Amino acid sequence: MPWIQLRINSDSQHADEIGDLLMEEGALSITLEDGQDQPIFEPKLGETPLWNETIIIALFEADMDLNPVIEILKAFPALGKDVQYKVEQIEDKDWVREWMDNFHPIKFGERLWICPSWRDIPDPKAINVILDPGLAFGTGTHPTTALCLEWLDGLDLSTSDVIDFGCGSGILAVAALKLGAQSVSGIDIDYQAIEASKANAERNQCSDKLKLYLPEQAPKDLKADVLVANILAGPLRELAPLIAEQVKSGGKLALSGLLHEQAEALLEHYGQWFEMDQPTYKEDWTRLTGIRK
Repeated sequence: MPWIQLRINSDSQHADEIGDLLMEEGALSITLEDGQDQPIFEPKLGETPLWNETIIIALFEADMDLNPVIEILKAFPALGKDVQYKVEQIEDKDWVREWMDNFHPIKFGERLWICPSWRDIPDPKAINVILDPGLAFGTGTHPTTALCLEWLDGLDLSTSDVIDFGCGSGILAVAALKLGAQSVSGIDIDYQAIEASKANAERNQCSDKLKLYLPEQAPKDLKADVLVANILAGPLRELAPLIAEQVKSGGKLALSGLLHEQAEALLEHYGQWFEMDQPTYKEDWTRLTGIRK
């Protein structure tokens, strides 16, 4: 079944009100988008900031007459008769299938492949992680995940205990195990991430070496030879003492999930506990690595 999509140019002050109005007029869904490439990263707790120029996208049933809706919008004080809008017909798709069709096996470093569970393995002799991310973050397609996978691929993990701090889909935890780690502990605040990590470990026949914890369940004395944390700059800073405590003396650390402009402050902050390397960059994102003092 096709749909009718209505796109309206607005601003942060009126976007929610216009969205509510459109829902009252029969919109099936409302999506807000950045109208001027003004990304917002890490809003404060309880805040839901919008862009100065916000595009409101409303979806209606295909047989809906939008002329009365347009007239109502023209009467809205913040929009007026010169309201900028666009109406277009949208083809109905199986969006899950669309995403699956575009997620292909990807190679990281010299040895490691991430292979969607519904795709054929391109190189059976390589180290292959079979992945179904489910509802959790981590497919390897995002630069922050790629940075961490490339780092893990370059390590000798054969005698290492590893912590994946913020394990998401379990992609880094499972990759570490497939690369030879003797054990991995995955920690995440999201129960769905714990379930996804468990399922992916079972899919890769390594669940016996993976222990998964919600933060409050993690052992107080948990320590690792290698810790990788792909989260965000804010939590990385707040959790720095805990992360440092979980890395053994001489152990290795990798942090990702931060932008270029956030790297220097975190580099200095983690320098309290680690001998830090120069940052590694990929697109707009950064990886920091270091050795525990």
